[in-house]
Amino acid sequence: MASSSNPDIMDTDPPVGGLAITVERNPPESRLLQLGVKSWPKWGCPPGKFPVKFDARETCYLLRGKVRAHIKGSSECVEFGAGDLVVFPKGLSCTWDVMAAVDKYYKFDSS
Repeated sequence: MASSSNPDIMDTDPPVGGLAITVERNPPESRLLQLGVKSWPKWGCPPGKFPVKFDARETCYLLRGKVRAHIKGSSECVEFGAGDLVVFPKGLSCTWDVMAAVDKYYKFDSS
């Protein structure tokens, strides 16, 4: 499911269409400051299943919660949760299976 030389970063193998979710586990505070995470908008949701299509690249940092994302057209499933920095590529469609309520900071790339 994942491979990386850095055990704190998990890159998924690209599913159909070559789009993959990237999860950086517990990035250092210096990385979050560099990205300006605390200035990003916040969003939250309760447990449940939600279809999501990313019309732009999104980077998010989860403050709390746990999610299993099922990538459309693939058997690929990616789990992430509190303390993870996650990147969703533009064009990705998936279903979020929110196992614990989510609060996150998020940012969409303008390009």
